[in-house]
Amino acid sequence: MKSSRLLSILLLLQTRGRMTAAELAQELEVSVRTVYRDAESLAAAGVPLYGDAGHSGGYQLLAGYRTRLTGLSSGEAEALFLTGMPGPAAELGLGRALSAAQLKLRAALPPELRAQADRMRLRFHLDAPGWYAEHEETPYLAQVADAVWRGRVVEVRYRRWKEPREVDRRLAPYGLVLKAGRWYLVAGAVEGAEGAEGAEGAEGAERAEGAKQAGAVEHSRPRTYRVDQILRVAETEEVAELPEGFDLAEHWRRAQADFHERLHPEEAVVRLSARAASLLTGPQARALAATGEPDPELEGWTRAVLPIESESQAEAQFLALAAEAEVLSPQRLRARIKATLAAMTARYG
Repeated sequence: MKSSRLLSILLLLQTRGRMTAAELAQELEVSVRTVYRDAESLAAAGVPLYGDAGHSGGYQLLAGYRTRLTGLSSGEAEALFLTGMPGPAAELGLGRALSAAQLKLRAALPPELRAQADRMRLRFHLDAPGWYAEHEETPYLAQVADAVWRGRVVEVRYRRWKEPREVDRRLAPYGLVLKAGRWYLVAGAVEGAEGAEGAEGAEGAERAEGAKQAGAVEHSRPRTYRVDQILRVAETEEVAELPEGFDLAEHWRRAQADFHERLHPEEAVVRLSARAASLLTGPQARALAATGEPDPELEGWTRAVLPIESESQAEAQFLALAAEAEVLSPQRLRARIKATLAAMTARYG
């Protein structure tokens, strides 16, 4: 375990340069004291590793030093082949590159690891989209990906859900995310551009002109755009730099949490049978685990506070559970369900 950690420290410093003990500890999931001991062990073994104290200090390898201890373990080789995603890679125009990289990797492996990697590839297949998701054409994905990679502003025509349905945008692309088989572009709307949000009128035009003269591109906070809803795209030569400190994975995590929070702004107290409780998913399943307790009136049932999107959505959801669920509050939702049930009884009676 220690030898693997020492090798990881060497590779981290070789690829990233100077790193503090705290950064190494966070990356390796160990204590800072453990990093100090590991650094002493590496120095004692003759590795040209030195550390500087102070605010801008940290550990660093002597310039030009590189370790050749880069062999893959069995698990690492299997994991690399398991991460191969030919579908998304082909959509990005990297299908051949992925195949060539896997071929080179396989050829470089020793025979025993090659056999294990082949077995992993034959027995595991990654198919990310859900069962009922239809394939959506993304004709401009390769162009958008190229703009993301090169850091160039793009001019797009975008189809959105509200009126006006089709709008023109100038976007500073930050990154692409593949979620459940669908591609999303995270980008900032370039301020001062025609149709850009948050920069309308003379004030926006004045800011844009000032930015142009300064050689910079100002843009709004990151927004999410579905790539399959892009109807036209043209790449410009304007440079779109990432905001300082921007991390795509962290932004996406926060955006998802914010989406779920806004998706379920209200709550309902519900009585559920064991079968109904087993059908809950996502935020409602988590709320059930956090707030659920045995119902005092019905044995085997659970009472919980569940997040709901709206009264109309909650009505449809709980009616679908039929006699396996009962809404206790809010009273307005309960009355709405009672009225619907009365209308259904009259129709079928």
